[in-house]
Amino acid sequence: MAKHFWLSAAQFARLQPLLPTKVRGVPRVDDRRVISGIIHVLQSGFRWRDAPPVYGPSKTLYNRFVRWARKGVWDGVFARLSEAGGPPVALMLDSTPVKAHRSAAGGKGGRSSRRSDGRGAGARLKSMPRSMSTAARGG
Repeated sequence: MAKHFWLSAAQFARLQPLLPTKVRGVPRVDDRRVISGIIHVLQSGFRWRDAPPVYGPSKTLYNRFVRWARKGVWDGVFARLSEAGGPPVALMLDSTPVKAHRSAAGGKGGRSSRRSDGRGAGARLKSMPRSMSTAARGG
């Protein structure tokens, strides 16, 4: 369990009054477990579906995060915790996905250095036979 993030009892006690209390339908599952799972996913950069099972269903983590974000719960939590003299008032989370082409790490043939400059003026053009390339250059 050491590799998973868990809110301490004191940390959750500070968060609990800031969480919504009106529950419609099915009662919510353990808030401490779900919030710990959300923080774990956000810190690690996992996809929601790759969250460790100790935090419960990944769909629950995702739904709770999204619903509370829409309601402004997370904004209220961050504002309240920043008033207590913790981290700065404004926090930014970057969730920009960066995709690289499969050949971005070197591509076919591995890492070989290639000249970046063009051929010299007297070099033969490789796409045409020699007789045509000299005619094209005016020679």
